[in-house]
Amino acid sequence: MTANPVGWFEIYVQDMARARGFYEKVLGTTLEKLPVEGLEMWNFPMDDKRVGSAGALVCCPGYPSGGNSTVVYFQCADCGVEGGRVVAAGGKVEKEKFSIGPYGFIVLAYDPDGNLFGLHSMT
Repeated sequence: MTANPVGWFEIYVQDMARARGFYEKVLGTTLEKLPVEGLEMWNFPMDDKRVGSAGALVCCPGYPSGGNSTVVYFQCADCGVEGGRVVAAGGKVEKEKFSIGPYGFIVLAYDPDGNLFGLHSMT
């Protein structure tokens, strides 16, 4: 890895309006809707020139909130390569590399302790 390891986070929610209102009030900010097919995403303000990780609230059928509802994404040159190492390292692949449109590609996987995490790349 040539950069900080975490490049994105997601907080899974069941009631987007409630969650959005909560975070906007608590953080004194406005979230922006991301056009992603099949789920509802609202991202926290981000600036590519500043340090730190960007992220979003996500409402997606089949992915409950609470417990392990925050997903950390690790930046990769090609997430398919790192995704291919998951099983051999003792984890489980939840979803093989797939496109998220203009935002690149991701792999969803579980570590040996059952924690869901993501791998992200632009190619």
